[in-house]
Amino acid sequence: MVFTDARSAGNHIIFANDSFLGLTGYDREELLGISFDSLVDEGSDAPTISEVRQEFGSQRGATLDIPYRRKDGSAFWASTFVSPVCDEGGEVVQHFVSLVDLTRHREERAHAKLLIDELNHRVKNTLATVQSIVSQALKASLDPEALREAIESRVFALSRSHDLLTQVSWQEAGLHDLLEAALEPFGAALGWSERVSIEGDNIGVPPNMALALGIAFHELATNAVKYGALSSETGLVRISWSLQPSTAGARLVLVWKESNGPPVAAPSIRGFGSQVLERGLAHELRAEVHLEFAPGGAICTIDMPAPKGIDNG
Repeated sequence: MVFTDARSAGNHIIFANDSFLGLTGYDREELLGISFDSLVDEGSDAPTISEVRQEFGSQRGATLDIPYRRKDGSAFWASTFVSPVCDEGGEVVQHFVSLVDLTRHREERAHAKLLIDELNHRVKNTLATVQSIVSQALKASLDPEALREAIESRVFALSRSHDLLTQVSWQEAGLHDLLEAALEPFGAALGWSERVSIEGDNIGVPPNMALALGIAFHELATNAVKYGALSSETGLVRISWSLQPSTAGARLVLVWKESNGPPVAAPSIRGFGSQVLERGLAHELRAEVHLEFAPGGAICTIDMPAPKGIDNG
């Protein structure tokens, strides 16, 4: 707490207790005689100096949340109570000012707002992905049971990607980890670890890319188990990726290649899974998707902008 001279312009400090000295970093000798106004930091969301002076000029006690500057230039917020001190004739001669440090409280409040905003962003992205899944499934003219399975399986795939992102606090999910999460439901009975090879650095991808790729890997794995390389005992799947330079920035090129499986041929009509891959990744990641139905097995190439902060060096 401090006392200021009400009869001086700028409310000069005439007393400051040890707590105020510790809060501001000043020595007592440095504070005595300086204007209290000079300690106020006029921020964009803070009371102005004129508002602070108005409270000092009030005949009643008043409280404001005010930002201040310490001696070292750092900022802090304090709940500031200003009360007039009158002489025997009722004239205001001093102001009593008490401060409660709000810095940690405001930082925690700002952090909580940041978390809420981030949560809202995640929920909107997830709902948009679910909406896309449902919309594409409805356009595919599936029978009710196939429609249920198409939506349910992809929502489960989305859920697995969510679980993985939760483990890394929704920062970045590694491509290796994302693939293993997507393939895990198919692998327990098939021993996919012996028949599926993953080649490439465990590049971290942001949440939106992780969610989209999780769905894509689910589509590819489902097709491989039902019709492709993993539907036979000899089939193999090789998944690899690399960073490629381009004039618009580095590209992440991922290749899913099946071999030794049953003969495949290009379908006469693009199936629901193909549409999910091509349209979904093009929309979510601005990716170029090329599906090739080679005699030895399906090959899917996904060419997309590399995550920010990653280059081909």
